[in-house]
Amino acid sequence: MDNILRIAVQKKGRLSDDSLKLIKECGIKFNNGTGKLKASATNFPMEFLFLRDDDIPGYVQDGIADIGIVGANEAAEKAKDVEWVKHLGFSKCRLSLAIDKNEDYNGLSDFEGKSLATSYPKILEDYLKDNGVNAEINEISGSVEIAPSIGLAYGICDIVSSGSTLMSNGLKEVEVIFKSEAVLLANKNLSEAKKETLESLLFRFEAVQAAKNNKYILLNAPNDNIDKIIEILPGMKSPTVLPLAKEGWSSVHTVIKEDDFWSIIDELRKAGAEGILVVPIEKMIV
Repeated sequence: MDNILRIAVQKKGRLSDDSLKLIKECGIKFNNGTGKLKASATNFPMEFLFLRDDDIPGYVQDGIADIGIVGANEAAEKAKDVEWVKHLGFSKCRLSLAIDKNEDYNGLSDFEGKSLATSYPKILEDYLKDNGVNAEINEISGSVEIAPSIGLAYGICDIVSSGSTLMSNGLKEVEVIFKSEAVLLANKNLSEAKKETLESLLFRFEAVQAAKNNKYILLNAPNDNIDKIIEILPGMKSPTVLPLAKEGWSSVHTVIKEDDFWSIIDELRKAGAEGILVVPIEKMIV
């Protein structure tokens, strides 16, 4: 059927796990099994291709896959002619410059005339050019961290999550040149039917992600302080206020961002709020 959307997902690793978790949280059921490279959803017009992450942008550009989930670092490095549909907010990391931990660092000018090893030559070249630094770039496909210790390069440019790999190889991070997270790419020539399926998928993505960033809050408050408490709450709209069996008291219900809750909890308590409950939300339609 023309509306079936073929999605490319990394076949293994953290990005794969996070991508499939999001899709499952959207209520889409499938069975990829062990080692399978293709699968079909049973309750949504979608087929899965499980690929190497660096192949995904090209497959999407060529129409072999209609959409794909890949790290922004890979999408930017491959620079294929695809649409960046949505940043997905997971699998975050950064592309950084690192040097020997015993070397002094005074700024980007330290790399002038030096050699750098990386698996991301395009992103690095663009960054150095934008900052007026001339350096030799050695493209290598793996084990980038070993390059300084064997004399291949003065420094490296590589993906960093916690920084532990750099430290274990005697390196220190000195510059972040690119911040990455999972992105959803799409072929620029989708049929109208596939565009409708993509819109349905995006609607589900946004409902799941909105729920993760927000919490449902319930609290009890004396009626005399209801207006003050409502002013404190940064809810989406006017909170729901329900009378309690105890005379002079009401229950206030609203949805707020989790970070906002921690910044106002003391104000709520000072305003007389009691029995405060914070409940996770599974899906949220805004």
